[in-house]
Amino acid sequence: MNLLSQLSTSFSRLFHTAPLLICSPGRVNLIGEHTDYNQGFVLPAAIDKAIYLAVGLRTDDELHFFAHDLDETFVGSLNNLSPTTTWADYLLGVLAQFRLAGHTLKGINCVFGGTIPMGSGLSSSAALENGVGYAVNELLDLGLDRISLVRLSQRAENEFVGAKVGIMDMFASMMGKADHVIKLDCRSLEYAYAPLKMDGISIVLCDSRVKHALVNSEYNTRRAECEAGVRFLQVFYPTINSLRDVTMPMLEQHLRDTEPLIYRRCAYVVQENQRLIDGVAALEKNDVAAFGQLMYGSHEGLSHQYEVSCPELDILVDIARQQPGVLGARMMGGGFGGCTINLIQEAELDHFSRAITGEYKAQTGKDTYLHTCKIQDGTGTVTMAVS
Repeated sequence: MNLLSQLSTSFSRLFHTAPLLICSPGRVNLIGEHTDYNQGFVLPAAIDKAIYLAVGLRTDDELHFFAHDLDETFVGSLNNLSPTTTWADYLLGVLAQFRLAGHTLKGINCVFGGTIPMGSGLSSSAALENGVGYAVNELLDLGLDRISLVRLSQRAENEFVGAKVGIMDMFASMMGKADHVIKLDCRSLEYAYAPLKMDGISIVLCDSRVKHALVNSEYNTRRAECEAGVRFLQVFYPTINSLRDVTMPMLEQHLRDTEPLIYRRCAYVVQENQRLIDGVAALEKNDVAAFGQLMYGSHEGLSHQYEVSCPELDILVDIARQQPGVLGARMMGGGFGGCTINLIQEAELDHFSRAITGEYKAQTGKDTYLHTCKIQDGTGTVTMAVS
């Protein structure tokens, strides 16, 4: 019995009615890292690792949630939408945002589970929030559009869960389109789809199985360094508001010699935005190989200019670069651990898997776990045909 069937069966057994079934995918980001908080571009896509939900309305104000993968139950009420510091907050926070927006709610029954690997950086929390929001919108016929639901999910995580995340994860999960990536402008939220014809090519994530403690403190430091660069340049260019408005000649003239560290940080962001623009152009020409070379350039910048990589991630990229059929590879996410993302010709997948697991173990003493992804549509209703 597949997961969706299990969730539907559990829901019917617990609540004696048939549920609305929702698939809400995780996401990858192909290029454009640490550009979001600099009002730049990102290039995410929804993937076939997802949170599945079976959801229905109640006739009272009670909330009954069952986390299938954890075998845990939460029972609460619409009359007490307060944080619990448990997984239930991802659902409660969405309901709280609906209420803050002035919508009248009813009690909810929800059974959910997922195929997103734990700790993989594929945004399971955004997928869960989107799934709950989409279900409530459908069941109560509230008429909210997808962008409104994306903003609602982000507010739930920012204000209720307490994680100050950007909008990319929710946006990619909700707005994904099969065989396409999303060029998202993090300043205006304007977006466009770019084709990613992956015939014979797989997206493979290699999990370094490490997460260094630097990630939070260094993330804040990088933001501060980028903001410092903007302040330096505003003396000469008063109209700029973020690194989105900055060019390499500006950096060369005013920062390279006087503030070399700030220069490297800002140069990475400016160049990464250009790599993303060039990458979209390559995909529109169906030139995945050219896109892959830009991924390598992204990793070099993240490792040497922005300095958010780590030895394990660098080793994974170096091993991948030497394997036949690998078109591109880079670290993905905040850095200091987590996964690399790789574009690999499917005919070479078995060789790649053997080579990278063996060589990574030899060089680091650690195992790496591989996850193969396909690009799919964003959050929506599904039928029992889903496997």
